[in-house]
Amino acid sequence: MRAAVYKSKQNLVVEEIPTPEPQSDEVQIKISHSAICGTDVHVYLYDIAPPDTVLGHEFAGEISKVGSDVTRFKVGDRVIGLGGTPPPGKESPLRRQDQYNYRLEGITNTRTRGYAEYTVAKEWEPLRLPDQVSNLEGALAEPCAIVTRAVRLSNQKLGDTVAVLGAGPIGLLCLQAAKAAGATKVIVSEPSEARRSVALELGADAVVDPTSQDPVKAIIELTDGAGPHVVYECAAAKPTLHDALDMVRRKGNVMLVALAWEDVPLLPVDWAGKEIQLNTTFASEPYDFKVAVDLIASKKFVLEPLLSDTDTIELKDIQEAFESLIKPSNQIQMVIKF
Repeated sequence: MRAAVYKSKQNLVVEEIPTPEPQSDEVQIKISHSAICGTDVHVYLYDIAPPDTVLGHEFAGEISKVGSDVTRFKVGDRVIGLGGTPPPGKESPLRRQDQYNYRLEGITNTRTRGYAEYTVAKEWEPLRLPDQVSNLEGALAEPCAIVTRAVRLSNQKLGDTVAVLGAGPIGLLCLQAAKAAGATKVIVSEPSEARRSVALELGADAVVDPTSQDPVKAIIELTDGAGPHVVYECAAAKPTLHDALDMVRRKGNVMLVALAWEDVPLLPVDWAGKEIQLNTTFASEPYDFKVAVDLIASKKFVLEPLLSDTDTIELKDIQEAFESLIKPSNQIQMVIKF
């Protein structure tokens, strides 16, 4: 089968590798769509995967083979590759280690994943897609689960005003999750005009261009001088974490969603007197996936603007796609179609 194999820093090579066969407790999945995640872009940029790893964790497809002991799935079932509940002791390092550090530990699961024509998974790992959710939409279930978890952990309450910093895929999904959770006003700060337009299309009440406006002053003014109750930091640019802490209202909450991989400047004296909370989130858990898939099925997550035809690529173009994604762009989401 064809797969995009990570060879070294910023080097993906599409080549033929053996097709994985399921063991007795596994299923084989024929992948139809695999979305390119910002986490994989960081892996590519900062060289944190072993050579010969096949990356990709945002994918959907059909069960093509089942092991002899498998009872949950049959051939032809449409699934996403994640979202199942792990048995005790099979949780990811993130959920079982007290001092988990993704940057230092990197990729620990080197099994062939989503940037390939086929993959295998333990019977408990995939999540079945409902009829209302297409395979293409299913490829975005994982980032939807990420923002679902972020909003659930954010202390956002019904009627809150919210700011979202950054309107890439995560920011645009976070905007929708915040709305679904009862935010009365969502303001999005984003330098790209194209992404600001999509944010308005998806329900943002106002947008701010941080290249021509002071985002802190502008967002405070748009919240009647008080600042938002909750700020979701989805940009991971150098100034955005400090901006989030600076603009949030007294006793408000900042949720760190996107992760900077370089030092960012902070001046705590600017905002410590407001007695605010800084919360973090990383990845998602099975319940977040279930909620996310339900929100996609009910159209609370509107995915069409993130999935335009121009952003669908072939596997052979993956190296070029990653090269473009490590540079500033107006790109919203890229999906590999097999």
